[in-house]
Amino acid sequence: MDAAPNLELLARLFEMHAFEPVLIGNAAAAIEGAPVTTLDFDFFFRKTPTNLRKLKAIADALDAILLRPYYPVSELYRMTRENDSLQVDFMAKIHGVRSFESLRSRARVIRFGGHPLWVASLSDIIRSKRAANRPRDRAVLEILEKTDAEKKAKPQGAARRPQEGK
Repeated sequence: MDAAPNLELLARLFEMHAFEPVLIGNAAAAIEGAPVTTLDFDFFFRKTPTNLRKLKAIADALDAILLRPYYPVSELYRMTRENDSLQVDFMAKIHGVRSFESLRSRARVIRFGGHPLWVASLSDIIRSKRAANRPRDRAVLEILEKTDAEKKAKPQGAARRPQEGK
């Protein structure tokens, strides 16, 4: 499965609604070069009344539903679209990260179809998975850490990021 079309659609809708969450989890790790796969997308966002209205508008535009599956215990909002099983989770709190602003300050913008999408750094993804300490997170930590070490060992400028920026 190629995630790029869904990421392009999400990036376009996020841009259209001036909504700027940060992609986290295995989808972000894959974009950062880790050899991992996932079927869903996880985003960290700043929970404000305005952003919640934007999230509802994006769900409407996708013909998706927005749920609070673990309400009121967590700060998770799950967007699902039945016709193609698209699942997108939006979290206002994640393990190992103090604030949205701190995570975003280390994230970078990747363009999908010309639309910007914020992607968390691999170091932040590792920190969050380590802090969450769930079996599924522990299962990929070694792979993520190895990828991060390899990226850090490369001389600066050795690997061009073709979709980054602008």
